[in-house]
Amino acid sequence: MMTYIAPIRDMQFVINELADLSTINTYPIYEDATAELVTSILDEANKLASEVLAPLNYSGDIQGNTLKAGVITTATGFKEAYTQFVESGWNGLHSNPDFGGQGLPALVSTAVSEMWHAANMSFGLCPMLTQGAIEAIAHHGSDALKAVYLAKLIEGTWTGTMNLTEPQAGSDLSAVRAKAVPNGDHYLISGQKIFITWGEHDMADNIIHLTLARTPDAPEGVKGISLFVVPKFLVKADGSLGERNDVYCTSIEHKLGIHASPTAVMVFGDKAGAVGYLVGEENRGLEYMFTMMNHARLSVGLEGVAIAERAYQQALRYAKERTQGREMGVKGGERVAIIKHPDVRRMLMSMKSQIEAMRAVAYVTAAYMDKALAESDTTKQQAAMALVDLLTPIVKGWCTEASIEITSTGVQVHGGMGFIEETGAAQHFRDARITTIYEGTTGIQASDLVGRKIARENGATAKVLLAEMSGVATELANAVGDDCAAIHRAFTDSIHALTEATEWILANYAQNPKQPSAVAVPYLRLFGIVTGGWQMAKAALIAQAQLQKGQDPHFYEAKLITARFYAEHVLMQASGLAYSVMNGAVSTLALQEEQF
Repeated sequence: MMTYIAPIRDMQFVINELADLSTINTYPIYEDATAELVTSILDEANKLASEVLAPLNYSGDIQGNTLKAGVITTATGFKEAYTQFVESGWNGLHSNPDFGGQGLPALVSTAVSEMWHAANMSFGLCPMLTQGAIEAIAHHGSDALKAVYLAKLIEGTWTGTMNLTEPQAGSDLSAVRAKAVPNGDHYLISGQKIFITWGEHDMADNIIHLTLARTPDAPEGVKGISLFVVPKFLVKADGSLGERNDVYCTSIEHKLGIHASPTAVMVFGDKAGAVGYLVGEENRGLEYMFTMMNHARLSVGLEGVAIAERAYQQALRYAKERTQGREMGVKGGERVAIIKHPDVRRMLMSMKSQIEAMRAVAYVTAAYMDKALAESDTTKQQAAMALVDLLTPIVKGWCTEASIEITSTGVQVHGGMGFIEETGAAQHFRDARITTIYEGTTGIQASDLVGRKIARENGATAKVLLAEMSGVATELANAVGDDCAAIHRAFTDSIHALTEATEWILANYAQNPKQPSAVAVPYLRLFGIVTGGWQMAKAALIAQAQLQKGQDPHFYEAKLITARFYAEHVLMQASGLAYSVMNGAVSTLALQEEQF
């Protein structure tokens, strides 16, 4: 079974040259995050990812989890791998040092998280959800809640979950029915939650469920939702674990992919009532939960990058090893590896170029998060946060949608063997399929982008980003070489397409929001492709400059050519997508329901 090796050189390029670590570590809270330290961190993370987590990916997919009497036993090796993960300190990389975290930039923890998800996406989901729980409690919990829960969650000896969905309340959280009845210093929670990732397992001492529920006098709809901490085991005054709380897993789902990640049905309060502790104020739960959800959405977008990278590595290795046919245009001769065939090259370049663009956008978004947290100038802080808000649905929606295409291409490179489970290529395709669904479907991300991030602020942040892109295009116009000229043509056209589509959204949303909503997904894809093109254009400029200095031609030539491929094969889709945005709403909405 093919393994995984982190693409450290490309990660370093994005971290240092595109996301600009040297600016991030000028902030006092990140001053220790030097390029040398980051390289050491990436090297060590790669060892755990490639040597411990990656070998469990296929076996975990085959074995899955077992549930007996409310207790889940994880796949062989997972518990030991998680213990090693925690003991090595990986869980607290980005967390607050006041509670035992290492306080490193999100830019760094994002690169490391990519490794976990690429090596073993099922495993990576557990610490990913824990990070979301940490964020929610850190931002909105009382000092008492922080004192009890944060250090253990950051350490990783306790894990966290997000309990939103109910059988009748999927994406529509206004339909949540779980109850929370006041009872002294806590609440008694009752109800059922479904699709709870890592809701029950045997890898940690305690599981902390962040749970949405309604108090008795709560108003209807989303305004009546509160957020509670519901631990699997109650915590005594001295911090030790006490009795089992009344929250249990009653079944686990049988899924298309991520088989080693238990997706649990959780029942709260089936006996005496599950003890829960209010986070913040009553009826502000959805607001608080969005702190966790936004973290998770960026993380799921990163999963798209990661699983695509894993599929690409496997396809590339197979293409270099699989002998089939003779080289086109060469008479006679030996049979050759399929990487010699033009269409296989096209598929590999499609995978490689999109992954590099996706990685860059995800990491740059993380860098904006760091600036928003560390910046003392309020205006600059707000500007950075506005870009994080704008880019979050793009990272989540575009990177995950692209991952399905890329992992499918990975199967195609393998030919018939890709359809056979034993090769592992099909698993990546299956695992990727959930990423466009959980933590808000692509449609929800697109609606958020169009309604909240574009229309509500009259496109202000989008216009800032478009201006930044135009500046890069101007630099390209002055760069030397045919490659930069080709990238300049495609990038300039794509900026024009995105600008026109954005103006159309702004002109039509207020008077008839249904029409922009009908084409929101094509708009999100357009925005993602052009944003990726922005980063690939910057990469091309850097590569050209380094080549002129004679620096690392093997790496930078590949960068330049990959950026040109992206421009000529991916960016060229922008004009078609813009046409769909500006013209496609009418036909989308025209049929009556009975005509379908």
